[in-house]
This record gives sequence, C-alpha cells and structure tokens, in this order.
Amino acid sequence: MSLHNKPVIFIMGPTATGKTDAAAALFDRFPVSIISVDSSLVYRGMNIGTAKPDDEFLARYPHHLVNVREPMQTYSAAEFHDDAIELIRQAHAQGRVPVLVGGTFFYFNALEQGLDKLPAAQDDLRKSISAQAGEIGWPGLHERLAKLDPESALRIQPNDAQRVQRALEIVMTTGMPIDRTKRRSSELADCQIIKIGLGFSDRLELHKRIELRYQLMLDAGLVAEVEGLLAAGVQPDTTAMRMIGYRQTLEYLNGDISFKAAQLKGVAATRQLAKRQLTWMRNQSNLIWWVDTGLKDKNFIQFGNLCEQYLR
Repeated sequence: MSLHNKPVIFIMGPTATGKTDAAAALFDRFPVSIISVDSSLVYRGMNIGTAKPDDEFLARYPHHLVNVREPMQTYSAAEFHDDAIELIRQAHAQGRVPVLVGGTFFYFNALEQGLDKLPAAQDDLRKSISAQAGEIGWPGLHERLAKLDPESALRIQPNDAQRVQRALEIVMTTGMPIDRTKRRSSELADCQIIKIGLGFSDRLELHKRIELRYQLMLDAGLVAEVEGLLAAGVQPDTTAMRMIGYRQTLEYLNGDISFKAAQLKGVAATRQLAKRQLTWMRNQSNLIWWVDTGLKDKNFIQFGNLCEQYLR
C-alpha cells in the first residue's frame, strides 16, 4: 500500500511527560493504531523498571511493539524500523491513523530520515567488545571509539553502553565511520508526518515527576524484579540490563553501592536522559510543542482538538 500523503503522528517527549496518556486519549476519540517507540518496552518481564503500562491498560489501549523480545535478546533500530513500517501500512489499510509514541529518538530518526545500510551484529565481536568493557569500562571503550570514529563519539555519551558497542561493531566490521556508510531513503518521505512534542515549561516540574516515578518503581518492587530476572538466567551484561534503573539496581545487588546511592544514581541518570531528549527535540524541524499537558488538562481534551485536524 502506498504511503503517499498518508498521515502519521509522532508523539515524542522526555521521560515522565505523559506520552502514554496522550496516546490513550487519542485512542478514545479517533480511529488510531498505537505503535510504541520505546526501546525498553520491547522486553517481556521487564515491567517495573521500564514503567510499562499494566496488562489492563494494554488490553484497553493496545500498543504494538511492546513485549516482543525476551530480555536476553536484542532489538536493533533496523528491526524496529522494518516492524514499524509494516504496522504503519497495516494501520492505513484498516482505515486507522498510526500514532507512534515514545522517547527513543534514535527510532524516530530511523523512520523519518532512513537508516544506514549497516552490517548485522556479529555475536563473537559483540562478546569481545563486552569483555573489553569488563576490563576497561565503557568510558574506556568510548575513548577507543573516538580514535576510530570521532564524529560518532561526539554524539554518544561515554556510558551509553549499547550505542558505544554498536558503533564499535560497525567501524570494526566495515573499517569506516558510520557517517560514511550509505543511507537508504526513508519510506515515510512522502507521508504527512505530524510531530508533537510534550514537555513542561518548568524543568523543576519534570525533575519532580522523574523523582516520583522512580520512587514508585522502587515501591512497586524494582529490586525484586531484577532479582527475578537474574534468577531466570538473564545475564547482567545483556543490553536489557544496562537500561536505567536496572543498571543501578545491579550495582546495589552486587554490593557496590548502597540502596540510597542506587536510587540517587537512577534519578540522576534519568534526568540526564531527559536532558538529551529535550536537546534532540529542540533540534527537530516542524515540531508542534504541547507544553504542560497532564497538569492543566488531565483529560487531554485540548490535545485531542489539536490532533483532530490531522485525524479526519
């Protein structure tokens, strides 16, 4: 099915800004199909630390690309891209508007800008890089990446293990920086992409929401969830276990830091993530900002009115 001039809505924003509620509000009012753009929600059994909506909510508001991988598995941007494109086509074929909601901006970028034709991950090389990380740490590997691919190193945080690892895989496999690989055009190039960014006018409000959400995760049993994953055979060095919340909890369970320190580190890492997300959003073109939603308008009525013109 041709996607020419078909509407596709992106709902994006930093963590804890109410994106899930915004998507649900549209589902209640319009014929939409919700597609998750969140690299953490793909994992089964990782519910508390990812702030995943519960089963009752997901039954009422079905989300595609949630619970599609086991924690031991990986889910690349290329896999997300192909899955999302197919779901977008299915939504339009059913007379529904695809609403892509989340905070994994590398996924959004893959859809809008297209993907580099990158080599598939090689298990042996991945294991080798992980072993090196165990010896010198991810910041040490980031320094190595800076020598091989300086431009990628500038875009990637030293402790972003997943992206450091993937960038090293690419440059070590192809012998060239990522930017020199050939990019394929976006399959959404002819679509009508409506990008809506959620945020708060007061950054302190976002910080408070982040702190509250992290506390709620701990109260809900984040430590027990991580213990259960380990008991089920999930290895601490898997991509899933490097996510915020899980990484800090592992440090606590290993006896490296106190419970309070793990909590403070988790909140700080979440704030840093939100800062990077906001920076990315500010650099987006044609972004429609929806500020303080969820504070002044719990039912998102005005948000629905904003989107109505695109959903007719």
